[in-house]
Amino acid sequence: MFSIFKKTSKPLKSINFESLRTDMHSHLIAGIDDGSPDLETSISLIGQLKEMGFQRFITTPHIMADFYRNTPEIIGNGLEQLELAINSNDQSIELKAAAEYLVDFEFEAKIDNQEPLLTFGDKYILIETSFISAPPNFEDIIFKLQLKGYKVILAHPERFLFMTPKDYESYKNRSVFFQLNLLSLIGYYGKPVQHRAQQLIQKNMIDFVGTDCHNQIQANMYEKCFTNSYWHKLVESGFLKNHLL
Repeated sequence: MFSIFKKTSKPLKSINFESLRTDMHSHLIAGIDDGSPDLETSISLIGQLKEMGFQRFITTPHIMADFYRNTPEIIGNGLEQLELAINSNDQSIELKAAAEYLVDFEFEAKIDNQEPLLTFGDKYILIETSFISAPPNFEDIIFKLQLKGYKVILAHPERFLFMTPKDYESYKNRSVFFQLNLLSLIGYYGKPVQHRAQQLIQKNMIDFVGTDCHNQIQANMYEKCFTNSYWHKLVESGFLKNHLL
């Protein structure tokens, strides 16, 4: 017999991204990686993200030896063009640029050769590794960066499904900051990544969140996070540091 008194869960209120203030991971400079293809798209994406509560953008183009051989000069020139285009439409948007560095052989050479690396905030540097495995000397490279005064942020750790709970604990014990992709909360990258994101949130391991925005399809999905219970947990945790950037 069906009960007319079946309990229904109360929908969560909608919380936008205003409390974050800053989106510190995105691909909004036109035409230099797999992100926005042109200035028109960049302007549209930034406008849409602003409506969701972001006031400041630190965009982070890929730097990869085998795919996107960007340099500080290429990224700086792209940022300048984007700033000119944005400021002609909206003076209230603040734009900066850093990079999302793939930890590969060229990246380690940059460290050893003391080449200038793109950072943001208090010398934060955003890194990622392969989705298949980390290099065998990954922890040594992190240590090299830290010795030079960099504060290391691991981009979207929830997407590295080869990592174990002990790996995550080891990185956190080495003072590595974790940045979670917002779309991981709603299953955009698949259920295993969503589940891993939930586990990291439950353990209070997340320090930053980012859109990692590449395109219009993604931009149209961020509002789904507003009523997500794990987004609410992050907001209520008091651990997020985006607003300090």
